[in-house]
Amino acid sequence: MCRLFGLHCGRLPMTATFWLLDAPDNLRLQGRRNPDGTGIGVYEPDGTARVDKQPIDAWSDTDFAEDARTMHGTTFVAHVRYASTGAHTVANTHPFELDGRLFAHNGVVRGLDAMDARLAELGAESLVAGETDSERVFALITAEVRRHCGDVVDGVEAAVGWIAENVPVLSLNFVLVTATDLWALRYPEVHPLWFLERAERLPGGDGWDGQTDRIRAQVAPSDDDHRTVVVATERMDDEAGWTALEPGELLHVDRDLVTSRTRPFGPLRHPLTVDDLEPVASASQRA
Repeated sequence: MCRLFGLHCGRLPMTATFWLLDAPDNLRLQGRRNPDGTGIGVYEPDGTARVDKQPIDAWSDTDFAEDARTMHGTTFVAHVRYASTGAHTVANTHPFELDGRLFAHNGVVRGLDAMDARLAELGAESLVAGETDSERVFALITAEVRRHCGDVVDGVEAAVGWIAENVPVLSLNFVLVTATDLWALRYPEVHPLWFLERAERLPGGDGWDGQTDRIRAQVAPSDDDHRTVVVATERMDDEAGWTALEPGELLHVDRDLVTSRTRPFGPLRHPLTVDDLEPVASASQRA
């Protein structure tokens, strides 16, 4: 089962080294169970998106380890892939970038012909470069955001609402980021998605280990600490604050790390189970 990771650091650029390399259940370790691709996306200080991805596992990808140590930003998205649709190519590897937004998905959506027809109706068929259902989900969101004058929430609600009504869905879990905001959706209940609000000890402060940008700070945020919000498919350490999103719940984190949670989606019209999938896709969706 693909693993998602998102991180929002507010207005202060940081690295995601701890979560990607050092946490007890870090993303590189999760990549051993998800061998078909790995990628990290972040925003440069000028707001430009940077994506580095390869169709290999994170454990073997030396660029992943280097990027995990050196990429600085305020918002991150990362993904390790267990392919359910599409070949092991860069074009099919997450995260995807469109209109300055980055996106990674975990799950299965069927009815690709219907999704392509909907994209054509919206004049957005050129947004898809690869073979995956995930990229088509993102393309539909992008087309709807454009149609809704740049409003991401309205675009997500329109695109996901259309998918939920018109094509078979196992899971639509995703993380979507811009240079200033993060959104995460768990829909429906098939796969978990967690978030954690944390206080991070700033580099150079008391207790800093000189190695990573994260120190275990069992304290409320203060002038000496910096809050972050982490989103992940599974709890990555033993902190007590991990909270599971409810099925159908959309999390938004703004640039001041204010979080909001809404539940805009009802039941799927054409729900799938893992047992409905062909063997390769079924294997990709089991924990």
